[in-house]
Amino acid sequence: MSKICSFSMFVLILLVALSLPKCLMGQRGVAPRDLWCVAKNNAADQALQEAINWACGQGGANCGPIQQGGACYDSNDIQRTASWAFNDYYLKNGLTDDACYFSNTAALTSLDPSFDKCKFPSSLSVNNGSIYASTGTIQMGPDNADLSSSNRAGGTWFLPLFTSYLFVVFTWLIHWH
Repeated sequence: MSKICSFSMFVLILLVALSLPKCLMGQRGVAPRDLWCVAKNNAADQALQEAINWACGQGGANCGPIQQGGACYDSNDIQRTASWAFNDYYLKNGLTDDACYFSNTAALTSLDPSFDKCKFPSSLSVNNGSIYASTGTIQMGPDNADLSSSNRAGGTWFLPLFTSYLFVVFTWLIHWH
C-alpha cells in the first residue's frame, strides 16, 4: 500500500507541476499578438470626422502623418484617416478596449493594416509608453476579425487541477477501502 501512496503522490506532484507553466504564462497561455485600432467599416462619415477631431485635438493623437503631405494622407478615405488617429490614440492610452471605442466607431483587429510606405504601429510596437515606427497608412480589414480577449479560466488551469483532484480522490478511495 505504501508504494501506491508514494506513486500517487508522485503523479499528483507531476500533474500540478505540468499545469503550472500554463497558468503562469499569462493571457491564457497564448503568445502576445499585434493589434491595431481601426475605424469600423459601417461607421458614419460624420461620426468618424467628430472622432478624428477629438483624437487629434483633445485626445492628443499624433495626426501629422494624416495631414496633407504626410505619409498617410488620403483626403478621399475618411476610414483610413480615422484609423490612423484611433490607433495612435489607442497606443498612447493603455491599449485598453476603452481606448479603442470612439463612440462605437472603432474596433480592434489583428490584421496588419499597413500599406505602401505608411507603416502602422501595432500594440506590440509599444514599449514603456514609446511608439516605434509611427509613420503609416491604413488599409481596412474585415469587421469580423478575431478580437477576443475574454478571461476564460477553463482549459488553462482548471482541467489539470481538476484531473489532479480526481486522481487524489480515486487513490484515497483505493487505499482506504
